[in-house]
Amino acid sequence: MAAKRDYYDILGVSKGASDAQIKSAYRKMAMQWHPDKNKSPEAEEKFKEINEAYQVLSDSQKKQTYDQFGHTPPGGFSGGSGFAGQQQGPFQYYYSTSGGGQNPFGDMGDPFEIFEQFFGGASPFGRSRPAKPHYSLRIPFKTAVSGGTESVTIDGRTHAIKIPAGADTGTHLRFTDFDITFEVEPDLIFRRDGADIYIDHKIPFTLAILGGTTSVPTLDADLKLKIRPGTQPGTMVRLAGRGVANRGDFYIRLIIDFPTHLSHRQKQILEEFERS
Repeated sequence: MAAKRDYYDILGVSKGASDAQIKSAYRKMAMQWHPDKNKSPEAEEKFKEINEAYQVLSDSQKKQTYDQFGHTPPGGFSGGSGFAGQQQGPFQYYYSTSGGGQNPFGDMGDPFEIFEQFFGGASPFGRSRPAKPHYSLRIPFKTAVSGGTESVTIDGRTHAIKIPAGADTGTHLRFTDFDITFEVEPDLIFRRDGADIYIDHKIPFTLAILGGTTSVPTLDADLKLKIRPGTQPGTMVRLAGRGVANRGDFYIRLIIDFPTHLSHRQKQILEEFERS
């Protein structure tokens, strides 16, 4: 029997990943390998593998057991977890069979609906809805993070589309006459990972050595950030609750900007500093 792949590797997350990061990775992987969208021969097995990994890592009790024993815990993963697996066609899904169980789909709702949320089409479990036009709407990064409204023209009519705060690429909205899936434009400054926001911020090496303040752009306004004397390259500053829709965190990675050319006098000063 072939050895099973590590569940963390399957979802592409580290062992210390948060619940939000695991859920975000699952969504991306499920969209990538869903057999209705991916026609490669290995898509079906990949999709089953992704769901199996998420079913364990999204449940705190199962995750703890997996971290301790790996794929072969005493008694297996099913004991006391409250989950039952079902197979319908090529698709495997999981649902809670007791009030104490945790929904492996988290706050995404009914597992039968997740495929409609992702793809806007019929569920692979036989539940279908009337086909409607499906459009893709490209939205600015900050609008996706903070929410807003975008005007779009469809069939000659202008519609005001309300963007929910925290929308991401693949977020799907259903309207009476059409469906819309968002595609978020990348930002030149900010990066997003689930509900967290990251930014690389350069500071002069003299500021890192001596300390002081620097102005850092955030999602809403510039921030005056105090730099401690002796700050090292790669130092990370965390602003709690300042991430996506005030749910995640805002991380500032400090990049030390060392000069590439020094004047003769500057070299003398540094040499004197080294000797002292």
